Amino acid sequence: MAPAGDASRHGSGDGIFDVAIIGAGVIGCALARRFTLAGARVVLIEKAADVLDGASKGNSAILHTGFDAPPGSVEAACIAEGYREYLEIRARLNLPLLKTGALVVAWTDEEAATLPDLIAQARANGVDDVEPLTEAEARRLEPALGPGVRAAFRVPREYVIDPWSAPHAYLRQAVENGARLMTSAPVTAGVFDGGTWCLETPRGTVRAGLVINAAGLWGDRVDDLLTGTTDFTIRPRKGQFVVYDKPAAALAGHILLPVPNKVTKGIVVCRTAFGNLLVGPTAEEQEDRERAGLVPETLEALIRRGTEILPALKDHEVTAIYAGLRPATEFKDYRIRVEAARRYVTVGGIRSTGLSSALGTAAHVHRLTAGLLAGHQAIADPVWPRMPMLAEHETRDWQCAGNGGIVCHCERVTRREIEAALDGPTGARSLAGLKRRTRVTMGRCQGFYCSEALAAITAGRLAVPMTADPTTAPPAAAGGEA
Repeated sequence: MAPAGDASRHGSGDGIFDVAIIGAGVIGCALARRFTLAGARVVLIEKAADVLDGASKGNSAILHTGFDAPPGSVEAACIAEGYREYLEIRARLNLPLLKTGALVVAWTDEEAATLPDLIAQARANGVDDVEPLTEAEARRLEPALGPGVRAAFRVPREYVIDPWSAPHAYLRQAVENGARLMTSAPVTAGVFDGGTWCLETPRGTVRAGLVINAAGLWGDRVDDLLTGTTDFTIRPRKGQFVVYDKPAAALAGHILLPVPNKVTKGIVVCRTAFGNLLVGPTAEEQEDRERAGLVPETLEALIRRGTEILPALKDHEVTAIYAGLRPATEFKDYRIRVEAARRYVTVGGIRSTGLSSALGTAAHVHRLTAGLLAGHQAIADPVWPRMPMLAEHETRDWQCAGNGGIVCHCERVTRREIEAALDGPTGARSLAGLKRRTRVTMGRCQGFYCSEALAAITAGRLAVPMTADPTTAPPAAAGGEA
C-alpha cells in the first residue's frame, strides 16, 4: 500500500518540482494530468486527507455542451474543449457515458419567450444541433412531464457521467506517470525568490518553479496568502439535492433542465450514472466555506418541485439527500490569470461547469504557461489506467468472477472493489473518499447492513477510522454537477 497521502512513481530529482498545484479537486486533478503528460515534474497539494473533498464532492454529474455559456467567454471555450477531450479519452480510461440528451423546458409564457434567444446562444457556442419542440413534441419524448409545459428544446449531446471516476482517473494517470500527490498538506505560507517558490505545509516545504492555485472554495484566500492580493472574492453558493431510489429513474429519459437565469442553471431532474434519479440543486449564497447544511424546508420544496415536473415521483422513495458548495464569485466568467514575472497562476471561480470544463481548463492553462515551462518533452508512451466501472448501465464487478463477494448489497459493491480503492496509488484515505471510489454505503440502507463488514476491511487504513454504526458515518452523496 502506498504511504498515506503521499503517492508517486518517482520524486522531483533535484528536489524542485516544475509545477506545484494547490487543490486536488476536479480542476487540480485535470491540471496535474495535463502538465505531467506534457513532461513536467508535478506535485499536487491538498489540504484534506483525501482528494475531491471540497466543491468537487457534490454536483449533478452532467457533461455539458456549454450551450448556455456566455458566448466568447473563457468558460464557453473551456467547456467545449473539455467536452471534446472527455469523449476522446473516456474509453481508454474506462469512464462511463450515459447518452441521455437534455430538454430545456419552459413552464411559463415568459420562459417560453426566452427559448429562441437560448437556441441562438447555443448555436453561437457551436451547439448547432439543438431542436425546438412544441409542448406536444416534448411530451412525446417525456410522457411523465407534469402539467404546465409551454415549449421546450432538445440538446441531444448533453450527457450524464460519473462525477468522481473522471477526476480520479485524471489523478491516477498523473501519478502513474510520475506526479506526486500530497494530502493533509494545507499550504500555510509561501515565498518566491525570483526563480523558485517555497511553499510551507505541515508535511514539509515544497519547492517549485511554477505555482498554480486551484484551491476552489479557498482560491481567493490562497491568492492573498501567496501574493498579497486577489481580484475576486469567493461567495460560496450552496446546492441541496434529493436522490430518489433507482426505480424512479424510469420516469425521465432526458436530463430535464429549467430555463436558466443570470444566477443559476436552476433545478435539474435527471438520472445518475448509478441508476438513481436526482432533483436539485438549490442556489443559496452563504458565508461558510466548509459546511453545506441540509435544511428540511428546502428539501421539502425540492421534493415538491420535483413532483411538479414529474408527478409520478410522489410514488417513489427518497434514497439520500446531500448538499455541496460552488466557488462562485462576483463575476460570471472563470478567473484565470497568469503572473509570468512571479511564476504564479490563479485558476479560480469555476463553479457550475467545472466537471465538464476541467480537461479544457487544464489545456487552456497549459497553453498560457508554455513560455514558463520551455524545454519539456511530452511523455511518449504514457500509462493509461483503467478505472473501476460503477455505472449501472455497464458491466459491474459483482457480475465478474473472483470478486470476493458483495459487501454492500444495495449498490452491489464487491470486496475486490473496496480493496482496490484502498490499495491503489491514489487510494482512499477517508470513508467519504471510499464512497466516491466505490459507492459503498450509498444505497437504500445507507450502510445499515454493511458498515460492520466495512469497518473490518478498512481498519487501520483510513485517516479517521470508521465504526460499525452507520449513524456515525458522514451523509451519503450521489453525485453531480450543480
